[in-house]
Amino acid sequence: MKKWMKLSLLAVLPALVLTSCDDDDDDAMAMEQKANVMVVHAAPNAPAVDLYVDGTKANSAALMYPMNTGYVQLNAGNRNVKVAPAGTSAASAVIDANLNLAADKNYSVFAAEPLASIGAVVVEDNLAAPASGKAHVRFIHLSPDAPNVDVVVQATNSNLFSNIAFKGSTAFTPVDGGSYTLLVQPVGTDVNAVTATVNLQAGKIYTIFAKGFLNPPAGNTNTLGAEVIVNR
Repeated sequence: MKKWMKLSLLAVLPALVLTSCDDDDDDAMAMEQKANVMVVHAAPNAPAVDLYVDGTKANSAALMYPMNTGYVQLNAGNRNVKVAPAGTSAASAVIDANLNLAADKNYSVFAAEPLASIGAVVVEDNLAAPASGKAHVRFIHLSPDAPNVDVVVQATNSNLFSNIAFKGSTAFTPVDGGSYTLLVQPVGTDVNAVTATVNLQAGKIYTIFAKGFLNPPAGNTNTLGAEVIVNR
């Protein structure tokens, strides 16, 4: 059975600034190196949000649940990312995270949990090309009131992913290209909390995440479901 890994942000220490010309050149070169970052709104009772990188607004339109920004190129190194309710300022951020971004790497940042405890789940995205005839797919559990789940392939009744806890994620896993009906079941049951049919094209890379509430609070209609992101 595959255990969940609870992901957390790394605290970032300020880099020492040296004064030699060679070090200045190295710093300039580092600033030119890029990382790719996707922000995903997965908090089921949070309003639309804006994204700020190092204090500068990075999106032109408010990011609504459960949408994503697509990959945005950012300078590699230590970056501060804030998520604030749309139409406010960075000072109103509900998420304030320091990210250490490596050059030529890819990351997804999920705004997760209910609004009162909202935080960020950060994962590195391995976008290496799948083998011929294969797609890559991973699963991330972002339904805050759902128990650990298995992801079952209906046609074979076999687990594609097992025992995934809230805020846990799997590695990208190769599967044959094609259409799949996936069943998300609480561990130890045959109850289908989510049934999702997905078309996984050979050569492409996907993230499927569980979204919404198993038991929505009063006035909220974001019920448990699945969202598919095409990473590449």
